[in-house]
Amino acid sequence: MSTHTTGGRPRFGVGMVGYAFMGIAHSQAWRNAPHFFDLPYDIDMAALGGRTPDAARAAAERLGWRSVETDWRALVGRDDVDLVDVCTPGDSHAEIAVAALEAGKHVLCEKPLANTVEEAEIMTAAAARAAERGVRSMVGFNYRRVPALALARRIVASGRLGTLRHVRAQYLQDWIVDPQFPLVWRLQRDKAGSGALGDIGAHIVDAAQFVVGQRITGVSAVTETFVKQRPRLSSTSGGLAASGGDGVGDVTVDDAAIFTARLDGGILGVFEATRFATGRKNTIRLEVNGSDGSIAFDFEAMNELQIHDATTDGDLAGWTRVQVTEPTHPYMAAWWPAGHLIGYEHTFTHEVVDLLGDIAAGQNPTPSFADGLQVQRVLAAVEASAAAESRWTRVDAVLPAADGLGQTFARS
Repeated sequence: MSTHTTGGRPRFGVGMVGYAFMGIAHSQAWRNAPHFFDLPYDIDMAALGGRTPDAARAAAERLGWRSVETDWRALVGRDDVDLVDVCTPGDSHAEIAVAALEAGKHVLCEKPLANTVEEAEIMTAAAARAAERGVRSMVGFNYRRVPALALARRIVASGRLGTLRHVRAQYLQDWIVDPQFPLVWRLQRDKAGSGALGDIGAHIVDAAQFVVGQRITGVSAVTETFVKQRPRLSSTSGGLAASGGDGVGDVTVDDAAIFTARLDGGILGVFEATRFATGRKNTIRLEVNGSDGSIAFDFEAMNELQIHDATTDGDLAGWTRVQVTEPTHPYMAAWWPAGHLIGYEHTFTHEVVDLLGDIAAGQNPTPSFADGLQVQRVLAAVEASAAAESRWTRVDAVLPAADGLGQTFARS
């Protein structure tokens, strides 16, 4: 960040590795953030990293990146890159992120942080060392940046719900219900780490812990793979659309994960993540119940928050629908007049805005790599419990295991 623009703000170079679904979402965030928020830097979308030259160049032109690197190491080594944005499958997160941090680059890494607890520990240690030199890192749990969930967090933190009793969270999709859907990388453990559990379950673990301000300490879980084999992949759009070819291969991840949990502040939790909820495309539900009230969120109505005030007179008691579009609501002052809605892509814009603000302020962003490691430990405990016929498994009773999310050494 040695050069300055005519506006006086330091230039901030971003290099992104990967340009499929998450790369597209992150690209629009880097493009749009300067047009709606007063940022501390002038963003330079310096380089896009991809293995296939022609495809990478086409993606860079389409998404707004000014150059291409076909080796991520070259991207990390560039003098005009201040931050590396990791949007690759989970099997490469650790290698890229650690190299970037050691090279003095800030890092934004997509979730889940890694494929195993061991990798997540290595990444968290690298992030801690880098932070001592002023190099920052963040894991991309974008749903924290939904204004309604940020408002939910504010309400809970204010104490308005009283003593918290329950949190329940669901993430429901159906994009692999068809048994002829091909064997994409998200269905292969060596690339994805886990299935619905890590891909979408990680989101609701983070979102629930974020909103209630407590952490999961133990779980009892079941997982299931409904379709054991699928056609081998022929082609993919880079998102969730794909077509099959000849032959079949084994599905090596879970299709669904369901678990109960205890949190460190006394809350009981229920969590469900599945890709087999026929008819549900991207349903995320979160409800918190307390002694004095409740809140409920549904991503299919992401600009709304349902609130119940149990202290209200009985004749007027009930659920209130709050449209979270007022300028006093989190992030909304930067967007449209009240009543005008925002969408999924805006959560990524909010993510990079918060990240840049923390970097400029010299403080560690949240969620941190340590937060990502804690979520990884929860995922590992879920797998360990499911493998042990749903036996209660403490999150702190999971040791790193290179061949999976983790392994349990003690239970209570």
